[in-house]
Amino acid sequence: MKKLMAVMAILLVACMASAADKPKITIYTSMYEDVIEAMTKTLHEKFPDYDVEFFYGGTGTLQAKIAAERDTKKLGCDMLMVADPSYALELKDAGLLHAYKSKEADNLALEYDPEGYWYPVRNLNMILAYNPEQFKKEELPQSFKDFAYNPAMKNVISMPNPLTAGTALVAISALKDKYGYEYFDKLAENKVMVESGSVALTKLETGECKIIMILEESVLKKREEEDSELEVIYPTDGTISVPSPIMTIKDEWSAHSNAKICEELTDWFLSPEGQQYIVKGWMHSVLKNPPAIPYDSIATDQIVKNSMPVSWENCLRDRTELRTNFEERVKNKQ
Repeated sequence: MKKLMAVMAILLVACMASAADKPKITIYTSMYEDVIEAMTKTLHEKFPDYDVEFFYGGTGTLQAKIAAERDTKKLGCDMLMVADPSYALELKDAGLLHAYKSKEADNLALEYDPEGYWYPVRNLNMILAYNPEQFKKEELPQSFKDFAYNPAMKNVISMPNPLTAGTALVAISALKDKYGYEYFDKLAENKVMVESGSVALTKLETGECKIIMILEESVLKKREEEDSELEVIYPTDGTISVPSPIMTIKDEWSAHSNAKICEELTDWFLSPEGQQYIVKGWMHSVLKNPPAIPYDSIATDQIVKNSMPVSWENCLRDRTELRTNFEERVKNKQ
């Protein structure tokens, strides 16, 4: 028994030493945790010589975390996969990103940084959703404008919080550019509920909400996993598409200074194989010839063709102003 325990102890120490010897990569991301779990397993199989781990948080939460870490001159991550593309512009301007010309760049259907500081890795879409078991589609708003301006929607609409969610911040930036800050006032007049997607989806199922603003992936996930009847409405004034970026932190700022390994991982995430996991996570691929479309969705190019313009420069420049106005004009009047 003592010999067996000694052997087990030696093996345990050897395993720990082996894990400790592996170069480590930490990725901050706002992706669904079950998608992260599937990707973690695959990355461990594809890259057995590296220790790749994810840290999950909403884009706003991760931005706050990184802001605090910047004061220490060292971040807790090596790569970022957040929702708001304008954040990539901020980090590039701050000199925190590592440039890399990915071998997969020519296959991308969406814009990327020409110097290789960031690439789109998943295409998220802000849409409207309703419950056909509770309400008729033709009686509901078919556009983002009607969602806020139609007085019949008072007390029965919901949306995500742009103070914490990157995609929601992009959405209100695009809507402000199109309709002005009056859009915020109309949301307040209609008593919009500002809450998490899971809460909003529950209210849609019970009939407490007639229609909600939410990410397409949240509805598709529920349809596939729970056989839900909830349906997507692609707004007539344009779906708000968010080509979320993947970025590598410069070695001098990153947690483990393994930029070359991050380059390998970037290529994998942008490859047809890596993009399959994006699609399985109910998000759209960023490739010219996508491996598939998400469950129960429509073609990616069809969505992009009817998307509302988004100025990433405005989103970055006006971020604080947008959040302040939303808090004062909408949240404080709930």
